[in-house]
Amino acid sequence: MREKLKALTVGVNLINQADFQEAIRELANLAAACDIEVVGEVTQNLSQINKAYYFGTGKIEEINLLLKEMNVDVIIFNDELSATQIRNLEETFEHRVMDRTQLILDIFASRAKTREAQLQVEVAHLKYMLPRIIGQRESLGRQGGGVGLKNRGAGETKLELDRRKIEEKITALNKELEALVGQRDIQRRQRRKSGLPLVSLVGYTNAGKSTIMNSLLSRAHQSMNKQVFEKDMLFATLDTAVRKIKLPGHQPFLLSDTVGFVDKLPHHLVKAFRSTLEEAAAADLLIHVVDVSNPHYMKQIEVTKRTLKEIGIDHIPVIYAFNKADLTNFEFPAIGNEGVYLSAKQGTGLYELIEQISRRIIHNQIRCEMLIPFDHGSLVSYLNDNANVLSASYENNGTKLTIECSANDYEKYQQYII
Repeated sequence: MREKLKALTVGVNLINQADFQEAIRELANLAAACDIEVVGEVTQNLSQINKAYYFGTGKIEEINLLLKEMNVDVIIFNDELSATQIRNLEETFEHRVMDRTQLILDIFASRAKTREAQLQVEVAHLKYMLPRIIGQRESLGRQGGGVGLKNRGAGETKLELDRRKIEEKITALNKELEALVGQRDIQRRQRRKSGLPLVSLVGYTNAGKSTIMNSLLSRAHQSMNKQVFEKDMLFATLDTAVRKIKLPGHQPFLLSDTVGFVDKLPHHLVKAFRSTLEEAAAADLLIHVVDVSNPHYMKQIEVTKRTLKEIGIDHIPVIYAFNKADLTNFEFPAIGNEGVYLSAKQGTGLYELIEQISRRIIHNQIRCEMLIPFDHGSLVSYLNDNANVLSASYENNGTKLTIECSANDYEKYQQYII
């Protein structure tokens, strides 16, 4: 087992930002998600960022002292750095330098499992490198290649590519990505034909989206292999998962889990993951999951809302799921003006959440009665899985069902309606 890299974090507090300390704490959490141990931090209050060195030059001696005392491997900056800043900082400190954007890209690179996610991360990384590679080859080469600190040997070749070659690489990757996006579009259209409403989980990273999905899957008695990966760490989920949720007495619906957001999420990354986030754009309803135990949860709500607006999906109806209420003084389960207070980990408040979801998607359903011949038993099974069966009785010539179903199924099975 290799020894963890040690890092010094550096941040500039511009005009006394109220949430600055939270941003520095989050930077340390991002480093931890990269398996990097933060052993020290340096902050400075400034009215503007120093264009040459990021911070004021008076901090150079203090940082040099800490680098020697703490045996630091890398210096991580809280904001995105320019090529000039990276070159100057590396020449001054003779240490590898990373910024917040590289750190997030590194996390995404290590978490991406599907080919689509891997392509999206690589495109975002190359677009980040593009303005930083011209005239900065020596400096950038010392950082290590690939994304952030990963795959250093293989990455150095990429960092030596000129602008034209990088642009050609981006074009080639985008073509491959377009093919995968086309496949996703086909799957999305096929799901649309089922008539089932699509509900999408969105929210800040580590708010508990995957935990809510798995808790609902358990209640729907879905097999364990349908569960999605969940862990108490930033960006545990990158790949969109779509599952059908069918609970007794409620409308069945499709539920998608999406990548979480974070403050200062790199623009290139948002743009690269746009196709994945289009799953949320196609939703009939968004569940905005909030870690209500975080003291800065209101800021996280604003970050998520801003990101949703940036990708053009701020028009979809929203229910707030105020998760981790068990770690607060909030009463739960409880339904507030904007959403539900719950604890997905304890499984408390999920019924209330489902009730709220059902109320918002029920307008898409048609109530009717059908008489299904006994030799068409497969249709009865289908309706049990894909409609809300309110009552069932056995008549002389078949099974009589009172159901709430999609308009698509209503039209498809007109011959059985009585």
